[in-house]
Amino acid sequence: MAKSRFEYVRNYELPDPLLPGTFIVVRIDGRGFHKFSDTHAFEKPNDKRALDLMDRAARTVMQEYRDVILAFGESDEYSFLLKKNTKLYNRRRSKISSSIVSLFTSSYVFHWPSYFPDNPLKYPPSFDSRAVMYPGEREVRDYFAWRQADTHINNLYNTAFWALVKDGQSTAEANKTLQGTDSKDKNELLFSNFGINYNNLPEQYRKGSICVRRPVLSADADTSSQQVAGSSSKQRQDASRAIEGVSYLSMKDTSSSTTTDGTEEAVDQASADTTNGLLGKQKKVKKPKPYEGIDGEIVVVYEDIIRDDFWKERPWLLQ
Repeated sequence: MAKSRFEYVRNYELPDPLLPGTFIVVRIDGRGFHKFSDTHAFEKPNDKRALDLMDRAARTVMQEYRDVILAFGESDEYSFLLKKNTKLYNRRRSKISSSIVSLFTSSYVFHWPSYFPDNPLKYPPSFDSRAVMYPGEREVRDYFAWRQADTHINNLYNTAFWALVKDGQSTAEANKTLQGTDSKDKNELLFSNFGINYNNLPEQYRKGSICVRRPVLSADADTSSQQVAGSSSKQRQDASRAIEGVSYLSMKDTSSSTTTDGTEEAVDQASADTTNGLLGKQKKVKKPKPYEGIDGEIVVVYEDIIRDDFWKERPWLLQ
């Protein structure tokens, strides 16, 4: 950067690093998306095209930033988990938060025609973002459990609400009908009045979308493993034959009348030397580096993120 007498203004830029050794979650949220969804005629209560577009934008973020190892989305929001030891932008809060939300937004606009080919954008969408630090594994798990629980609560309400509206009630009447009801009441209303079994609705609507990377064993690694295994097998066979040969010599020498007193010791030593020499040539198989979740295919799954199974299957997420 060129030097000038005006450069002093940089002193007003304050550092904003996020604490080291903490998990970072960036949550982006659509601004004014009630109006945006109405203007663009989103299907109610869920528009799969819109949800898939959100997932596509989230995958763009994960493709660009390898340190983003998990993303969870529902409705018009998405949360991104960064590795605990990430050095992205020197952990500067403003850089991380602004970079992720700007890339997400641009990807959303860029891919819009692929999901809404007959419905051009009427005006640009916008998203806000925040970066939050969490000290440990429990807080991270509870955060994503909170977001998935929120997904279920909102979707159950919206499913019941729009069923009532489509049945003829006004929005005010539908809100009044649902006032004071719990999840059991809403499930009963949906099944009794509309024949809807909430548990049979798509998991994407009930549980939200989860973006993770799936580890893939490379062809080179697989071939290398086979070569090492084949080489080790051959060496074991060679050693076995050598030992058998030495044993044969031992028997032959023992049965001979000309055998000296030192023959047995010499044969034993030859056997040991041959075995150690051949088996010692085996290639040491390097232990694979623990998977860190920063490479591999990015997939979207619809799973229970509250229970232990999801995290046990992906231990790298909390390392």
